[in-house]
Amino acid sequence: MSDPALRPGFVSLVSAGPGDPDLLTLKAARRLAEADVVLFDDLASGPVLDHAAPEAELIAVGKRAGRPSARQEVVNELLVSHARAGRRVVRLKSGDAGIFGRLEEELVALTRAAIPFEIVPGVSSASAAAAAMGMPLTRRLTARRVQFVTGADVTGQLPQDINWAALADPSVTTVVFMGQRSFPKLAEGLVAHGLPGTTPALFAEAVGHPTQRLVQTTVDGLARMMREGPASQPGLILYGPLAFPPHLG
Repeated sequence: MSDPALRPGFVSLVSAGPGDPDLLTLKAARRLAEADVVLFDDLASGPVLDHAAPEAELIAVGKRAGRPSARQEVVNELLVSHARAGRRVVRLKSGDAGIFGRLEEELVALTRAAIPFEIVPGVSSASAAAAAMGMPLTRRLTARRVQFVTGADVTGQLPQDINWAALADPSVTTVVFMGQRSFPKLAEGLVAHGLPGTTPALFAEAVGHPTQRLVQTTVDGLARMMREGPASQPGLILYGPLAFPPHLG
């Protein structure tokens, strides 16, 4: 049976992982090498694009908070138009495309246009951050659940419909995406709903890149750090009963 992704007019929605090309899956690297055109996010650029064929057309579509980027409607139109032109298209998204990556909007556009597609999962930045720190996301007896949340709504502000009981649960590892600017306010709410300000926290900046920085702190400490100004690079926040490596504790 032939591989449908090798046929013209097909879209592969590919997860690039956190940025380290060594963390690409074999399938992701293969799809990049086979593509006629690659639409890539800013966070999915750099060395990862070295896996694309030299003759492939590379189209930057932005997608980094606070910086100019193509509107989602424009990205959708590009996916459909290139596929209808008979090209093998890769839509390259950072981390795992299914986690706060606006994947659903692109799936809807492709489905409405009757464009065949596939989703290629990848390493999430949460998993990469924990691995870089040398710790697990779960802990036997003390962290039996992991929850991924966004720290920003469509306006860039802290969402109004927060489930505070879930986010302030001290027995959960919580990963906050896109939360640098809103974390001071989030931290206030967490403490008000019973989470100790001394709860361990990790700020993982530019995970998977040469400029990666990991800051081990507490919820209170991270809130103070974020009040001084968000980091210049993309960052991820983890808090809860984190198993920091003994030599770093």
